[in-house]
Amino acid sequence: MGKDSIQLKSQTILDKMWDMSHEQLIFCSDHVLGLKAIISIHNTVLGPAMGGTRMWNYTSEEAAIQDALRLSRGMTFKNSIAGLNIGGGKAVIIGDAKKIKGEKLMRRFGKFVNGLGRAILDG
Repeated sequence: MGKDSIQLKSQTILDKMWDMSHEQLIFCSDHVLGLKAIISIHNTVLGPAMGGTRMWNYTSEEAAIQDALRLSRGMTFKNSIAGLNIGGGKAVIIGDAKKIKGEKLMRRFGKFVNGLGRAILDG
């Protein structure tokens, strides 16, 4: 039963990505620092994805995923309307900023983001 529920949730996420034309959804985790983050790349047709990061105490991981997808898609449109040759992306960090935000956590998150460039270049 557990295995099937994972497949269903995974399919739901992929369906959402498909419906909104997303390219990538990256999950980042560091148990020691308490980091749970999602990076959503919507579209890179015009260039590399650009967007900011939101830290929020989401009610569920599903809510965080939905927000990351929605925000990254919005960045694609904003960047395109502004005439920029860049795509849309956005990241969310799950948690209460008053409790988890700190230099070590943010540096670790930065390493995940920085690693995306290497993954694309080495790809």
